Formats: sequence, C-alpha cells, structure tokens
Amino acid sequence: EVQLVESGGGLVQPGGSLRLSCAASGFTFSNYDMKWVRQVPGKGLEWVSGINRGGSATAYAGSAKGRFSISRDNAKNTLYLQMNSLKTEDTAVYYCATGLYYTRDPMNTRGQGTQVTVSS
Repeated sequence: EVQLVESGGGLVQPGGSLRLSCAASGFTFSNYDMKWVRQVPGKGLEWVSGINRGGSATAYAGSAKGRFSISRDNAKNTLYLQMNSLKTEDTAVYYCATGLYYTRDPMNTRGQGTQVTVSS
C-alpha cells in the first residue's frame, strides 16, 4: 500500500521554526520527485516546495524562498521541510505529495497532512 505520513506540525510563535517530516512506504521513494503543498480552510492547495528524485534540484514558492528548506533522505524514505522565520500566514495544513517537484500538479499521492499554526 502506497502511504505518505506527515509529522512535525504544531503551534509555534511568529519567528519560530518547525521541521516537518514525511515518511514514505509502499513504493520506491528514490524514483519519485516529491513536494510539499499546504491548504488554508476555504482555499485551494498551494504548492510550497519540491525536490527531485535524487535531491539535486529544489524549488520554492516565493512565499517560502529564503525561509524554508526542503530535503530528503532516500535511505530512510523520508522527506523533510525545515521552516524558519514562520509567519502567521504560514498557518495551514501541510501535505507531502508525489509528482513533479516544481509545480503543484500533478499530485499522484498525498498524505493526510499535519497542522501548522503560527500564532502568538
């Protein structure tokens, strides 16, 4: 069974940091580009960042550039998103997904999400 399980979300103050993880199973993780997308209630999914299958190329949305860092460990079948200098507007449910790393679509498989709340 193909599965993506996100973790690491939580409540953090503005300016704080969080590290999200995404554990993959049921497929050959190293064969797939991966990405992070997020969703605020009432809005569509927003692409945040992506990384190619080997980890040699990354891409970021303008809102994430300079503050977020995506990485992967193919030996551990895990994707990460280090988020620094968090802002209230980063509050959302964050999902990891397979698919082209530099764009939102397509998303072939997506996890259940982890809530990130940035608030004082």
